[in-house]
Amino acid sequence: MENEKIIKLIPKKKKGFLKIVFSRMLIIGALIAFQIFMLLAIYAWFSEYFPHFTIFQALFSIIMIVYLFQCEMDSSSKLTWLFLISMFPITGSALLWFTKKDIGNYALKERINFLINETKDKLPQDNNVINDIDIISSCTDDLCYYLNRSGCFPVYANTDVTYFSSGEEKFDALIDELQKAEKFIFLEYFILDEGYMWGKILAVLEEKAKQGVEVRVMYDGMCEISTLSFDYPERVYKLGIKCKNFSPIRPFLSTHYNYRDHRKILVIDGKTAFNGGINLADEYINKIERFGHWKDTAVMLKGEAVQSFTLMFLQMWNISEKSPEWDKFLTETYKNKESKGFVMPYADCPLDDYKVGENVYMDILNRATSYVHIMTPYLIIDNALENALKFAAQRGVDVKIILPGVPDKKMAYALAKSHYKTLIKSGVKIYEYTPGFVHAKVWTCDNVKAVVGTINLDYRSLYHHFECATYMYKTRCIPDIEQDFCETLEKCREVTPETIKKEKFFYKFFGAILKIVSPLM
Repeated sequence: MENEKIIKLIPKKKKGFLKIVFSRMLIIGALIAFQIFMLLAIYAWFSEYFPHFTIFQALFSIIMIVYLFQCEMDSSSKLTWLFLISMFPITGSALLWFTKKDIGNYALKERINFLINETKDKLPQDNNVINDIDIISSCTDDLCYYLNRSGCFPVYANTDVTYFSSGEEKFDALIDELQKAEKFIFLEYFILDEGYMWGKILAVLEEKAKQGVEVRVMYDGMCEISTLSFDYPERVYKLGIKCKNFSPIRPFLSTHYNYRDHRKILVIDGKTAFNGGINLADEYINKIERFGHWKDTAVMLKGEAVQSFTLMFLQMWNISEKSPEWDKFLTETYKNKESKGFVMPYADCPLDDYKVGENVYMDILNRATSYVHIMTPYLIIDNALENALKFAAQRGVDVKIILPGVPDKKMAYALAKSHYKTLIKSGVKIYEYTPGFVHAKVWTCDNVKAVVGTINLDYRSLYHHFECATYMYKTRCIPDIEQDFCETLEKCREVTPETIKKEKFFYKFFGAILKIVSPLM
């Protein structure tokens, strides 16, 4: 009976008000309303001072624009801020200052940087692997060098990768692997939602905890305002499971909602790891329907590369721990001698100077010779990534992108459509998945490279979230990934200049408007 209480569904309709209170749009709306009120007040009550205020506002705008162009950010973001400051000088400037100062995140940044520096040598690169790669492909060697500069992300041999083309496939394998656990289980997911999927997983975790397996669960703090109760860690702790949420959201006090833990990691005994787009909620295995059929993907690693995911989990878990533990878990190594190719798990931290997620994608596009095939739920990109997609297509590379046919967010859908015309004109082919929603984050290239992970093609994933992915080179599963792309393509409608002309006015209008502020979404 206790387990039934633990997995009881929390009515989501009670969380709606909290989503509004904690949202970025509420802050922006409040600031704009304040400026409009101030302007009206000055005009009504202090009309003789209005010319002076206008001059002050103009000078203030010029100063903030000069400051803006000294800031380190991509050109698309600068144009968005320029628009806001020009339209709403005081509101736009206050929001820019609030964002750049990053109030409330100083301690988080310091702690993350400390943990990354402390662990940068925990997983040394095997030079024999580098030598083997160099013989085959110097470009993969170059990317490994870059990723090791941004963090501790070695490239591994002796790792086998299994690809899952659906949440259902991953779920079945996940349950089987959890039941084999003997020492520890680490779960780190963006979303946990009480229901069939999480309830069944939780039952296995409880049983393993009783057997003496160390079980740790971490989920993003956004769950507190969308899926889980505020006391959920305490409830799970009663089952013998260590549980915490990452960065609980506090309204107005900080920009914490910029730095969500969007990663999906499961590590078992340091021997097996899961990664991909699939969260632990029923829609991801089509147990419930939200936006038609939910198309998602994942990979399972067995071998040495699992150590990277163990380290990623420990880095996030130890943010709030006084005495971090590393070697106790990183000593667990497993060489899969039957494996083929090379595997390089990597993470993307929004608090450093590296744009790892975007740069890996751009590296694939810039080095491709035959094709780049992509599945992504969103297409909200900056000029640099858009140009890389266009340039690859213009070089004769077959660039195909599969996007949802049924959106989860209409505004994001409208923004994606705002990129269609220019991409198609350059030769990029775009398709929409007619059965429902594509949540997969998959890239395949030239029959030799693939990436499966959590990194979407939008500003949130590329710049503002903690993310992770698995980069593969000549692994055995790459043909499976490409086959899944081709089979998914058969269920899609192609976007053409003719279909763009027939697009609903709603998407055309809001796509054009929202594109101005897309870096803030």
